[in-house]
Amino acid sequence: MATTRRSTSPSGDRRVRRTREALARALIQLVEEQDLSRISVSDVAERAGVSRTAFYDHYRDVHELAEAACTAMIDNLVQSLPTQNLDAGNIEPEATESLQAFFASLAEHAGLYRSLLGPQGSAHVADHIRRRSTAAIHDRLRQAAAEGELPQYGGPPPDVPHDVPAAFTAGALLGVATDWLQRGCPRSPAEMAALTWPLFSALYRLDAGARAPDHAT
Repeated sequence: MATTRRSTSPSGDRRVRRTREALARALIQLVEEQDLSRISVSDVAERAGVSRTAFYDHYRDVHELAEAACTAMIDNLVQSLPTQNLDAGNIEPEATESLQAFFASLAEHAGLYRSLLGPQGSAHVADHIRRRSTAAIHDRLRQAAAEGELPQYGGPPPDVPHDVPAAFTAGALLGVATDWLQRGCPRSPAEMAALTWPLFSALYRLDAGARAPDHAT
C-alpha cells in the first residue's frame, strides 16, 4: 500500500489547484469509460499527465479523489435548486428550469455519481449531498417566508436548525436522483424537473403557510 504524501504548498497555490483540477478531469473522463472500481492510480495519473508521486501528494487513492471531485461539483450543483416563486401553486418556468439544470448536471457526470451513490458507493458523498441540499432548501424556505428580504447563505453549509421540511425534501431529492442514476437516467432532465417540481412546490407552500414560532408548544 502506497504511503500518502501531502503537498506542503498552501491550498490556494496555483500549481496545486492545477494539479488537482487535472486529476479530477482525468477521473471524470475515465469513469465514463469504465467502472470506478477498475480505475487505478496509474490510469488517472497517465490521463492527467502527472506522475504517480504527484497523485499521492494530493490523494490517498482513486476513491478519495472521486469523493473530492464529486463533493466539489455538488457545491456548485445545489446552487441550481429553485430560488424563486417557491410558494407558487403552479409549475413555474424558472423553477423547473433550475431543477432541469440540476438533473442535467447529474446526467453529464452520471458515471461518477452512479458509482459514488450506488450500493457500493460513498457514505461521505451521500451525506455531503444531503447536508448541502438541506442547507440550500432551508435557505430557500426562509427566503420564501421573508418574501426574499433575507440574505442568502454563502460559503460552507451553515449549521441550520432541525428543519423537517428541508431535511425531508433533501432526502427525497437524493433518493429520486440516486434511483434515476442507477436506472440509467431513463427520463430526460426536463421530464425529471416537471415530475419533481410539484413535490417541491407542495412542501414549500405547506412550510411557508404553516410555520409555527420556535417557542410554540
